[in-house]
Amino acid sequence: MNLKISTLAERPELTGAMWAMPDTWAEFVQYDLVAWSHMVRIAVEWPEYVLIATDDAGRVVARAFSVPFALRAEGRGELPDGGWDQVVLWAFSDLKRGRETDTVSAVEITVVPDAQGRGLSGRMLAALRENARGRGYGEVVAPVRPNAKHLEPATPVEEYAWRTRDDGLPHDPWLRTHVRAGGVVEKVAPVSMTVSGTTAQWRDWTGLPFDTEGLVEVPGALVPVHCAPARGYAVYVEPNVWVRHVL
Repeated sequence: MNLKISTLAERPELTGAMWAMPDTWAEFVQYDLVAWSHMVRIAVEWPEYVLIATDDAGRVVARAFSVPFALRAEGRGELPDGGWDQVVLWAFSDLKRGRETDTVSAVEITVVPDAQGRGLSGRMLAALRENARGRGYGEVVAPVRPNAKHLEPATPVEEYAWRTRDDGLPHDPWLRTHVRAGGVVEKVAPVSMTVSGTTAQWRDWTGLPFDTEGLVEVPGALVPVHCAPARGYAVYVEPNVWVRHVL
């Protein structure tokens, strides 16, 4: 597929199409409160770090979000256990305080369903890396959501993250794409995203009864959801895997 990849700053007229593009995210994922309150703001505050891919017909077929932040600021230095949520909050905190940034974090790479399986995610990752390099950064980090982990939610993520094939590459396809691009799997972020809701909300999001105390396996979830029907709520705590790309 021929792609034209631009930043949102270069193609602001594609903002509506970018947000309207179909995706395959499970519904419950969008209710992480950090994502709910900050994703739209990323496009507003850092359009030069948002990439959009269009095909020959001009249709938006992929997007890639990233944010600059100060990894080496006082009190930081290590990639956070809080993963996706924490790095986004750091980025907005740094913006508010006018802090000099030193690292770019990938936030999301999404491809429309009918264009998946053609290597577009890898091309968007390469473009995101190149965009960061062109802006003077020496590394990109990514709180990666392993895209096959949902097939085995009971497997501890610490085991899954380090599993490899016979050729030494990661077992997980999305982690494998990152490693092939030059990334190194560094650590697990055990509390990368959190989605809490009433059991009624979880029933709406998933179509499952959510009437049993304990762990509930939900399609699309990387780990089971903790359900407390007597108290009327359920909580999902998603782990991600930090990958570091030296540019």
